[in-house]
Amino acid sequence: MDLNIATAWEAITDQIGDLPAISTFETSRTWEEFEKNSASLARTLSEKGLKRDSKVAFYCYNGPEYLEGQFAAFKIRAVPANVNYRYLDEELAYILNNADAEAILFDSSLSERVESVRGRCPKLKAFVRIGEGSEEDWIINYKEAISNEPLKRVERSGDDLWFLYTGGTTGSPKAVMWSHSGLIGGMGETFRSLGEKIPENPREAGDIAKRITHSGKEIRQLCAAPLMHGTSSLTALSTHTHGGLVATLSSRTFNPAELWEMVEKCRITMLTIVGDAFARPMIEELETSIENSTSWDISSLRLVMSSGVMFSAPLKERLLNMHNCTILDALGSSEGTGMGKQVTSRKRKDTGTARFYLGEHTRVITEDGQELEPGSKQIGKLALGYPLPVGYYKDPEKTEKTFPTINGRRWSIPGDWASVEKDGSITLLGRGSECINTGGEKVFPEEVEEALKINPAVIDCNVVGLPDDRWGEAVTAVVEIRSGETISELEILNDAKKRLAGYKVPKSVVFVEKLKRGPNGKSDYRWARDRAKKP
Repeated sequence: MDLNIATAWEAITDQIGDLPAISTFETSRTWEEFEKNSASLARTLSEKGLKRDSKVAFYCYNGPEYLEGQFAAFKIRAVPANVNYRYLDEELAYILNNADAEAILFDSSLSERVESVRGRCPKLKAFVRIGEGSEEDWIINYKEAISNEPLKRVERSGDDLWFLYTGGTTGSPKAVMWSHSGLIGGMGETFRSLGEKIPENPREAGDIAKRITHSGKEIRQLCAAPLMHGTSSLTALSTHTHGGLVATLSSRTFNPAELWEMVEKCRITMLTIVGDAFARPMIEELETSIENSTSWDISSLRLVMSSGVMFSAPLKERLLNMHNCTILDALGSSEGTGMGKQVTSRKRKDTGTARFYLGEHTRVITEDGQELEPGSKQIGKLALGYPLPVGYYKDPEKTEKTFPTINGRRWSIPGDWASVEKDGSITLLGRGSECINTGGEKVFPEEVEEALKINPAVIDCNVVGLPDDRWGEAVTAVVEIRSGETISELEILNDAKKRLAGYKVPKSVVFVEKLKRGPNGKSDYRWARDRAKKP
C-alpha cells in the first residue's frame, strides 16, 4: 500500500467538499474549507523553508487548527510531531530539539514558554500562533497563515511519516515513527465496520467516502481526549480517511456538560475517551441531568471508545443502564494499535475490567520467544505483528529492543504483560516498568487498582511500590474517595482481600483529596510515589 493520507483527503474533498469535516461548539468547517485552509497554511510553511521530512511541532489544544495544521504538514510531506501542552521550558526545548522541529504551532496562552526556548532551538524557522496576542516580528498569526494562496497539490508517498511522542514511564520522551502506509493499514477494522475495505489509491478513497457519507453511515467522532495523544489522534485520522466528521471540545479542561451538548448538537455517533478519568464525570453529569429531567438528546451516540487507561466495569454498567450503545475498550499503545479489545453492550454483558480478546495479529510471547498457551497461568508480553511503526526517531537501540525479530518475524513489544485465559481472552497486567516486586512476587499496579476501584467509595487510585526492609517493596495505594463518603483504610483493605491474593493487597493506604493524572487521563506514578512517601 502506498496511499498518502493528504492525497486521500484531497480526493475525499473532491467528492464530498460541501459536507462537514470539523466541528466545535462555535464553528464548523466543510471539507472544502478544511482543505483550503490547510493548503494555505502549507504554502506559508513552504515559504519559510519547510519541505519533505521537515518536522512540525504541535504545542496546542484541541481545535480546528490542530487538524488543519496536520493536513498542511502532510501536504508538503512534512512530519507532524505532538507536544504535550503541559510541558514547561526544559521539556519543551528537549522535544523541539529531539524532533529537529523547523516549525511550531502553538496556542497564544503558551507564548511565553515558546519565547523562552526559541533561542535554544536553532532549527526552528516558523512560529505560528493560534489565537490573539501582541504583534511580534518572529510570530506568524494563524489567521494570516491561512489567508495565503493555497499551495498546489503534489505527488506524495505512503512512506511519508507522522510522529507520535510517547512519554513512557522511564527516560525521556521518544517519537514513534509511523508511515502513512502503516497508519492506513491500522484502519482496517473501521472500514470493515462500514462495509468497505481500506482504499489503495486516491480514487478509491474518494469513492468510498462518497458511498459512506451518502448512505449516512459515516462516523461523527467527538474527541474528548487530547489530540496530542494517540487515543484521539489515531482515531481522528481514521475518521477523516473515510469522510467522517471530527469534532472537538472548546474548553481547556474536560467539561462533561459541554460533551453532552456537543453530542446533541452535532449528532455525534462516536466518543473517544481515556478510561475512568473521562468516563466518571461524563456519566455523573448524565445521571444528574436525567434526575433533573434536563437530559440531552444523545440518541445518535452508537459507540464509546476508550483506550490507554482502565475503564472499570461498574462505570460501563452505569452508562449502559442510561443509554443503549456499544462500549469498545481498545488495547493498544503508541507503538502498536489494535492489540486487543473488549466489546460491551446491553446484549454483551462482559463488563469485566482489563479483560481483552486479542487482535488478529497479536500474540502473548514469553521472554524466550514462545507463544503462551491458553490457561497456562504463565505471563508474557503482548506482541503485535501488524501494522508496525518504522521505529523510534534517532534511537536505533531502543528500536531494536521494542521491535525485535523473533523466529523470522518483526514484532512490536512495548512492554505490556498479560496472561492468557482458557477461553483465549487475556488479562492485562500492565507495564513491567511499574511492576512491584514484593517478597519475590510480581504485582502489577493496574490489577490492584482494578480491585480497589470496584469499591463504590473509591473514585480513583494509583498503586505503587515503596522501599521496605521486609518485603523489598511494599504495595501502597494512593486513593481518592468519593465526596461525602467516609471509609477507613481497614475497610478498603478488607474489601480488596475479597478479590486479590494476599501478597497483592496493599500494605497501606494513603488518602488524597484529588488524584493527579495527565490530560490524557493516564496515571502519574511519579507523583503518586512521591505522595505516598510523605508521612
